[in-house]
Amino acid sequence: MKFNYRFKIIEQIIVVMVIAVLTPMVISGIIINNISQHTIRRELDYSVSILSEVVVKNIETFFYAAKGELNTVAMAIKYLPRNSYSKQFLKSIREYSPEISNIEIADISIYNKYFKDNKDHYYDKQSKKILLAQPLDNKNCIIATINRENFTNKLFEIFKNDSRQIYILDNERNLLLSNNFSQKEYDYTMNSLPQKLVENKAKGFGKVKNQPLAYYKITNPALTVIVNTTRDITENTINIARYKIILSIVLSVLFIFTMVGLYTSYLYINIKQLFKGIMAISKGNYKRKIRLISNIFTPFELIFLANEFNRMVEEINLSYRRILQKNKELKQLDELRSNLIDTVSHEFRTPLTSIKGYTSRLLRQDIEIDKETELKSLKVIKRQAERLSRMVEDLLVIPDIERANLNINIDKVDINEVAQLSLHSLKEVECSNIKIDIPQNFPYIYADKDRLEQILINLLENAKKYANENTEITLSAYAKEDIAYIKVENEAPYIEKEKLATLFDKFTRIDDSTTRTTRGTGLGLYIVKGLVEAMSGNIKIHSTNDNRFIANITLPVVND
Repeated sequence: MKFNYRFKIIEQIIVVMVIAVLTPMVISGIIINNISQHTIRRELDYSVSILSEVVVKNIETFFYAAKGELNTVAMAIKYLPRNSYSKQFLKSIREYSPEISNIEIADISIYNKYFKDNKDHYYDKQSKKILLAQPLDNKNCIIATINRENFTNKLFEIFKNDSRQIYILDNERNLLLSNNFSQKEYDYTMNSLPQKLVENKAKGFGKVKNQPLAYYKITNPALTVIVNTTRDITENTINIARYKIILSIVLSVLFIFTMVGLYTSYLYINIKQLFKGIMAISKGNYKRKIRLISNIFTPFELIFLANEFNRMVEEINLSYRRILQKNKELKQLDELRSNLIDTVSHEFRTPLTSIKGYTSRLLRQDIEIDKETELKSLKVIKRQAERLSRMVEDLLVIPDIERANLNINIDKVDINEVAQLSLHSLKEVECSNIKIDIPQNFPYIYADKDRLEQILINLLENAKKYANENTEITLSAYAKEDIAYIKVENEAPYIEKEKLATLFDKFTRIDDSTTRTTRGTGLGLYIVKGLVEAMSGNIKIHSTNDNRFIANITLPVVND
């Protein structure tokens, strides 16, 4: 079976870490642990030998001091005049000497029996006392009892924090003193002790590798010092070292894995961002950029790749927006074409029908047409032709407005004159309800006279179409500072703000194609806005709750 599974980056890093880091560190730990155990054993072997030598030095120092003090006492007694003084002197020695617990004068026979062969010291098994002796003359000697407690304290003072066992034996292997005594360990040590001992030299013995033993046999005084490092001590020492090694390895591994984990997590998160960005692009989201977690763990290559990706996304998004804009423009052009066809076919039909009908009537030969009927027919034809002309002008000015390519001739214009011209152009329309409210001394304004006339015609015609029946339409103006305010106001039904905001768009009407009650192309306000802005002016429309529709135009005033 073919294995098709592919490891992820995080899985690959874990496998590499186990193979390249964890395995070598475990093997190194095992090797270091074995080396450490052998080193500790050698150190313990060496330390028991050194320890036995230290104990021997302490014994020799103590016996030397005690022997010196005994010699001093013996010399002093020889010169004391009476026996009572000797007893008093020995009593003071017993009270004030820390090394000696008892001292007395005895017969020389005792010295010859117990001390001569033992080089001036003797261990009494029954009383468990260590005795020292010094001859006075041929009849008497001085016998001193070693202060066992003082001797033990001085001998083992430096070992009070040491858990190793120390035994002091006499020539017959009797136990004189001990430190950290254990019967079980003592029996094991005595069974392991060789029968023949090397004198005046520290010597190790025993066959257990984790229980170093050493003895030191001295001749004066005739004692043997044994130091026992128990198996528990050795194993605890080795275990402590082992635990330290294991702990250091574990901490090292944890540190390595923590650092690699941090690096991997940041790397994985950033790479995941790249994947998300690529998937977003593939699904058509051209705005999705990569936002990396930028820190010391972020590789330069990822940052470079992210920057290039974001730059590519910006280019794609820009191209995509351009395509959308072009599509929107194409859609608008398509809608414009449809609306234009619909508007032209609908709005042009009525005047063309009238022109065609009245022309046919005038051309008929079978009937007599009087002068009055002929004049009336010609007026209708003229009015409908002018209406067609205005619609054609509206259609022709649209491309110029869209391309901002209007031919505008700015000059001083008299608003009163333009208002009258607008009314004259609308004379065929019922204009009796249009009121002009412009002061006669109104200042000149900067505008294109023909374009301003076209603006007023469109606004008045628009107001006439949508005004309530038999209501007044007002064309007024006033100047304030350097601005002329021209207002066309009529009474009309309230228009919602949402609908009002769309009235400056092309082919937009208050009544749609299904409810249309008035004629028009829906281009009037769009053209007005384009022409006003081309003359550096502004236009705003309002619909109030009291059914007033207002168109406000601002144009600059001529300063004399």
